[in-house]
This record gives sequence, structure tokens and C-alpha cells, in this order.
Amino acid sequence: MMPEFPTRLLFRPETAEQRFLPEGPYPCGNGLLSWVSIQHGVDQPVGSLNLLDLAAGTNRNIALPGRPGFAFPTNRDGEFVIGLEREVGLFRIEDASWTPLAAELEAGVDGTIVNDGVAFAGGLVFGCKDLNFKDPKAGLYLWRRSDGQTIKLRDDQICSNGKVIFGDGDVVTLLDIDTPTKQVVRYSLNVAAGELSAAEVVVDLTSGDDFPDGMIATPDGQSVIIAFYNPEIAGPVDFGAARQYSLQDGSLEAVWTVEKSPRVTCPQLVRIDGSVKLILTTADEGMSPEQQARHTNAGCLFIADTDFDDVPDTPVFQVSE
Repeated sequence: MMPEFPTRLLFRPETAEQRFLPEGPYPCGNGLLSWVSIQHGVDQPVGSLNLLDLAAGTNRNIALPGRPGFAFPTNRDGEFVIGLEREVGLFRIEDASWTPLAAELEAGVDGTIVNDGVAFAGGLVFGCKDLNFKDPKAGLYLWRRSDGQTIKLRDDQICSNGKVIFGDGDVVTLLDIDTPTKQVVRYSLNVAAGELSAAEVVVDLTSGDDFPDGMIATPDGQSVIIAFYNPEIAGPVDFGAARQYSLQDGSLEAVWTVEKSPRVTCPQLVRIDGSVKLILTTADEGMSPEQQARHTNAGCLFIADTDFDDVPDTPVFQVSE
């Protein structure tokens, strides 16, 4: 029988602004989980970095001067690498200083900003999104650690989301989601050459009513866990979901259900008190007052049991001292 796990409420962000679009949960040491509030409302082009103490249940909210797509801890205390608007840079919490690594992204393209990303030994892979969720014009980029160069790998995505990288040499495997396609595709990424192979579909999700968003690998690297964002186009729903799929044949292997919060944005596996838990972010972005009244947990973070004994690799971004 396929495992099905209920989730329970982990944390309710303090304000409506912080509940609008939480994403990107990531372990950052000392029992802390970082996450980003991408945008604080429809007409507020700013967001924040958050540090959630998993044991105490307290959250530190740090204002950012724009909309963050992702944030990963670095090897320097109090510093994160963040995709913000049309830049990627290093942000120091103590003094809110910003050091650009990749600037002037999306030159000649209107209406896009940085969205999801993944850190790996070779640097960063990150993508952008069309703010109207319509036109295939957003870029997919490699920031290469060896020389600090930013290389555009694709220029035809709509909403670049979940990413996983396997390997750490000159050639790695990249899994990627462009959300409206409802597919997980696999590439061979030649980091040294800055080139992608042709895409191969490994998980086809086009039959569903919801949309794949954030994604992580399972600890054994044989499957992926995907968060699903349900805009309720096909009618009201009561639950959100994250689902595990095999990379061998695309079959569904496990489901985590999220009560009263259908717009699940990102998953993350963490070890807490000796066991491996799944943490999910959700959003209330775009909900009508009627939907918000029905989905009273929208915008909250959730936690659930798993059958895993280990956690996948979650590297910190290495900065030269």
C-alpha cells in the first residue's frame, strides 16, 4: 500500500504579509530553518528572509529590499546567498549589506524576476519567472564558482521552479521544473562548458489539476518529492499535497496531505530529535476572501513524519574567506 502521511501545523507566520508567499525552507544549522517570504502582497514588491527556531517555534523576520526567489546559508555566519529581483548576491544579516555576484540579469526581457534555485559544488543553478505566468521568456542560469561567470542556459521558461542536482564534477545531472509544463525534466549540465543537454521528461504530471512547484530529492537519490500548488481551477479543494515520484518510471510512491492549505510551495527534509521529518511551506497568494475563510491554514508551515532514515544533501554556499 502506498504510504500516506498527514501533516500538522508547524508554524503560523505572524502577519498576513508573511503568509502571502512562503517558500524555500532550508536547514541552516543550530536548529534553525531558513525560509523566504517571496512577496508581502499583491502590490508589495518586497519580501523577507526568515529564521525559524524549530525547537522554540519562534521566527526571526528580516526585511529585504525586494522579492527573494531563494536563500541559502553560506559558510560565513549570518550571511546568505539570495536571488533577489534581477540579481544574486551575498546578504549579511547584521548590517543588511549586499554584495552582488550576478547582476543585470534578464537584460532585454520585461516582467521577470529570479525565482527558484539550487546550490551545489560548482556554484548555483537558478531560474526566473514571468510575473504574469504566461510568456516563455524567463531565463535559466548557471553561476559558475570556478570563475564567477553567469551563463544563461535557457531563455524560454515561464516559471522556473523545483531543482535538484546530482554529482559534483565537471558534468552533473540537473532535474528541473518549469511549472506550467507540469513536467520534471532531466539534463546533463556541463559546468565547465556552461552547456545543457536536450531535456528528457522523467516525471509527467500533465494529467493533474494542480501545478508542481518546489522539489527535493529523496535521501537515496532514486525519487523526488514535489510540492503542488492548487489554484482551484477545477473547483474547491480541502487539502494540499506533496507527492513522491520515482525517477525510474515516474510512478507515485507516497503522499503527504496538508489540511486547509491547498497551495503547497516547497518541501524540505530535516532531522529533528533523531527522526527525519518533511517540512512544507504553503501560500495564500491569490486567494479570494471566501477562499481564505475556507483555507484557514494557508500561508503556514507544516511538518510530517516520513519513512526515511537519512536526509538529502543540503550544502551551504561556499564563500572564499
